[in-house]
Amino acid sequence: MNKQIRYEIFSRLREANPHPTTELVFDGPFQLLIAVLLSAQTTDVAVNKVTAVLFDLAPNPQAMLALGEEKVRDTIKTIGLYKTKAAHVIATCDAILNHFGGQVPQTREALETLPGVGRKTANVVLNTAFGQPTMAVDTHIFRVGNRTGIAKGKNVREVEDQLVKHIPKEFMVDAHHWLILHGRYTCKALKPQCATCLIEDLCDYKAKAL
Repeated sequence: MNKQIRYEIFSRLREANPHPTTELVFDGPFQLLIAVLLSAQTTDVAVNKVTAVLFDLAPNPQAMLALGEEKVRDTIKTIGLYKTKAAHVIATCDAILNHFGGQVPQTREALETLPGVGRKTANVVLNTAFGQPTMAVDTHIFRVGNRTGIAKGKNVREVEDQLVKHIPKEFMVDAHHWLILHGRYTCKALKPQCATCLIEDLCDYKAKAL
């Protein structure tokens, strides 16, 4: 795929949704970090249901640490891996308070020192909370990148690197959200909505459902 086609793809995505953002509900970098930690192998809808209660009880790292692992665990028990996630939430709050002055760090290297935070989570926080041009590749973006031809790769890091390399700079801050939403609602895994896709004519996918 050449750069003119990529430019047209992201121009259309921007025109359709000028101000994309995450579907997670949060207030500030700390709450976003916790929400993303909880979202592993869990839908945003399910996460939003538990964080509506959790963030009311503990809106900041001090309050979350005071709440304690058992209460966090009980509050989030409807989502997958809740025991491990509760432990990570408490350990992360402890690290933020004791090593980062109570503030969510703004570098990938620092974020990845937090319990339960990997490259994808760090990239989401850097992009959504701090406006950095990072690319967090989840299953949706991996599929869209490979299927459309925007960025092909055998693993998530290869797709991430290709996206960062080839997406025009003016689109980079919002590209993560556009691609996730496109994969979630249009370029679906089992039933891609090719007939109503706004970039269908620019896509490399051979088995289009038209």
